[in-house]
Amino acid sequence: MRSELPRISVGIDLVRVSRVTESLDRFGDRFLRRVFTEGEIAYATASPTLAPERLAARFAAKEAAIKALDLAEQGVTWRSIEVEREPRGNCRLVLHGPARRAADAAGFNELSISLSHEGDYATAVVLAIRQEDLRS
Repeated sequence: MRSELPRISVGIDLVRVSRVTESLDRFGDRFLRRVFTEGEIAYATASPTLAPERLAARFAAKEAAIKALDLAEQGVTWRSIEVEREPRGNCRLVLHGPARRAADAAGFNELSISLSHEGDYATAVVLAIRQEDLRS
């Protein structure tokens, strides 16, 4: 029953930028296309010197979303969780396909995300909120 579940769920992740750089060097386009959406790749690679930290922050966001939404055992792909940058500069989390269906089934109707990077580290926090059952 949904009312027994916590209303708010939080996920956090920390990624080393150098590990993303290593994956890019080793696997190149195959790594990019397996993990990131076209929009994420376009944003990150628009500034090649910033690409590794931008990708690391987005990878951390995907991991944080998996934790907040309890998606680890749901068969969700990396690309079904997307970080979109809005015109004002803030980011939002967009779920596609299996990630969207799993979040909907669990009652999550609102997501909030915060990204940061400094030096060799990128981090993300995802806050997921369930709609309260108004019938109770």
